[in-house]
Amino acid sequence: MKKTRIVIPREHGGWAMVSVPYIIGMAAAKPALLHLPLFLAWLCLYMASYPFLQSLKKTSQRKTWISWGIIYTLIAVVFLIPVLVFKPSMLWFAPVLLILIMVNVWHVLQKAERALLNDICAILLFCTGGAAAYMLGGGGFDSILAAVIAYNFLYFTGTVFFVKSVFRERKNRRWTVYAKWYHAVMLVLPIIFGNPWMCLPFLFPFIKTLLYSGKAMKPMKVGIIEIVGSVQFLLLSMMLM
Repeated sequence: MKKTRIVIPREHGGWAMVSVPYIIGMAAAKPALLHLPLFLAWLCLYMASYPFLQSLKKTSQRKTWISWGIIYTLIAVVFLIPVLVFKPSMLWFAPVLLILIMVNVWHVLQKAERALLNDICAILLFCTGGAAAYMLGGGGFDSILAAVIAYNFLYFTGTVFFVKSVFRERKNRRWTVYAKWYHAVMLVLPIIFGNPWMCLPFLFPFIKTLLYSGKAMKPMKVGIIEIVGSVQFLLLSMMLM
């Protein structure tokens, strides 16, 4: 890796996870000017996590990875300053984020990044951004906050099942069954939660899983499907939640 090369996360799904829950949380409350610096800080922290985690695996270029991680972290701190000045309660999210990050670090050190538990903790971490955006906009510990966290968590956990069923676990028939059953249940849970209209954002994931789970697919096609899925989930959730 050349020193002049900009280091950015390569996981395309991560960009959706860092932005979709945040936007939904912001829309569920009252959008405010402080949402912009908080999102930029959140984005930079996500970008910082990539080189820091890479530094734990690729020791030959550790200094370069750490340098980029520090750069992104410092930029994030700058954006966080106005948020913490006007809304110091946002600091309460720090311990939660730290715990979830440590779980990710442990899995990297154990060379078990693809473990389902690691994926779930990463999704919870991203959902924390949605919770922060909601509370920054005047929201509290209420049913809407629970919905922001729950629906985002359920949707992106479904993407994990789907992606595993078409790539690493494609030949494992159990994962195909898991993926299909998971998405079928997702069509029922919103009814149980008392918001049947929220079944609609989970209809597209259910159909894609029925059509493609367990089949060989090109990464580009999967990426396009996931982008479409994230966009429709975002738009429908903003209207129906």
